[in-house]
Amino acid sequence: MTDVAGTTAAAEARAELARLRASIDNLDAAVVHLLAERFAHTRRVGELKAEHGLPPADPAREARQIARLRAIAESAGLEPDFAEKFLRFVVAEVIRHHESIAESIAESIAEPIGDSLAETLAMERRIPA
Repeated sequence: MTDVAGTTAAAEARAELARLRASIDNLDAAVVHLLAERFAHTRRVGELKAEHGLPPADPAREARQIARLRAIAESAGLEPDFAEKFLRFVVAEVIRHHESIAESIAESIAEPIGDSLAETLAMERRIPA
């Protein structure tokens, strides 16, 4: 003999799990889209820094952001240490991108200078003194 109440409770639990997991899946997708938007902005920040000779990292801003997000996490009921670890991971990746952008910009500037220097030297050899 089967326990109808137990079967019904288990079915209800499975239905609630499915609803909760669908909500979690939607939130995960939203997080990915927000991170993509964040990285689009930080990519432009990296370009500006590289174009103006600014360092890829800004420790003072990072410290302010960590303090700000810890407070937001606290008020949202999220463990502040977890929020800080997450932000530090994101910031480390942003800095890595900024360094890569700076290297690319430096290389793109160095190539034309190198070519024009070679052309200038070649022309100097052709022009009699």
